[in-house]
Amino acid sequence: MMWGNMGNMWNVGTVGWGWMLMGWVWMVLFWGAIIWLVVWAIGRLTQGQRPPGAGQTPLDIAKARYARGEITREQYEQLRNDLV
Repeated sequence: MMWGNMGNMWNVGTVGWGWMLMGWVWMVLFWGAIIWLVVWAIGRLTQGQRPPGAGQTPLDIAKARYARGEITREQYEQLRNDLV
């Protein structure tokens, strides 16, 4: 009796390994999704926070400085002529 059942025991063991392997695959997918979600959320939260002057042309910066009163009209005209 014991020897007649050996093939059946081997099949149960193989199925067990398959379920364990699928468990590992699902765990890796789960943690990969969690990590991706955290990275995506941090990227979305910090997307609007750029340092001042990022993405602006030098002429835009000169206009902003003139508008704030940091430079005089003559200085602004000189910068504009130099930049254009």
